[in-house]
Amino acid sequence: MRPPEDSVREITAYLRRSVSGSPDRLYEAATHLIGHGGKRLRPYMLIQTCQMLGGGMRDAMAAAGAVEMIHNFSLVHDDIMDNDETRHGVPTTHVKYGTPLAILAGDTLFSKAYRTLSESPLDPQIRADLAYRLSGACVDICEGQWMDIAMSMSDAVPQPSEYVAMIRKKTSALFEVSCSMGAVCAGAASQDVSNASSFGLNMGTAFQITDDLLGVVGDPAVTKKPVGNDIREGKKSLPILMALEEAKPADRDAILGVFGRRDAPAESADAAVRAIRRMGIEETVRNRAASYADAARRSLAKYDGAHRQSLESLLEFVVKRSL
Repeated sequence: MRPPEDSVREITAYLRRSVSGSPDRLYEAATHLIGHGGKRLRPYMLIQTCQMLGGGMRDAMAAAGAVEMIHNFSLVHDDIMDNDETRHGVPTTHVKYGTPLAILAGDTLFSKAYRTLSESPLDPQIRADLAYRLSGACVDICEGQWMDIAMSMSDAVPQPSEYVAMIRKKTSALFEVSCSMGAVCAGAASQDVSNASSFGLNMGTAFQITDDLLGVVGDPAVTKKPVGNDIREGKKSLPILMALEEAKPADRDAILGVFGRRDAPAESADAAVRAIRRMGIEETVRNRAASYADAARRSLAKYDGAHRQSLESLLEFVVKRSL
């Protein structure tokens, strides 16, 4: 189950109130992606974790808003670095508003995240802990982003284990900190914070691995991206790395013939996707994602109630998304 629509609306309304100001054009750019979709996975996880451990919505909302601002900040800057033209089916922020304003919009989101935390109604010591954790996740995200860029610039084909190490920083870190911050907002014991962190880290890894699969063999009608999008983009994602590692010469040539070619003909992209499917990579990657999901599930074994069920339902949604 994805986050309920009423929760998405409430979080989005909070974000719009918090990311506002003058000049109008700057804040229009800063909220561009916020206003055009997004599942709000991370703030929803934070709120559900807080409530699972005895906290309330009021305790969690500022931290949830801050996490989503950081997420959108990273998207704006990632799109600039990757030269992406669309996200959520609309022009990316730098395409719509120009690169200078997009950079400022991302910086505004980053700054507003910490302003939002500082203005929360929580105890000052808790606010300081939240800021420390979120800043650590931001460092991880930057390190992971550079690891990703360095991999893409290198002629070498990284090992799948290297790729997983990268996504655990670039993607999983924000899932991890969302859950740990939710536990901190609830005033939870250190072991509960650790359990929440483990859930988020493993769920984030399962999320990204599944997303990798969508980018390679996903249905364009669902992904809103061309056939074999990540192959065309030249992304060294887990399914592609595994395919290149296992492919016979003819299949390897079919994949490399499309790899990094955004203008590759649709029939060539189809042939590359068929080659990957023939190797059983889809099932292998699904199984890898399921193993991280199992580890996430074990982290919540000692808890019960509706909020744990919500987190586990979200985990199922993330891992079993339609291709």
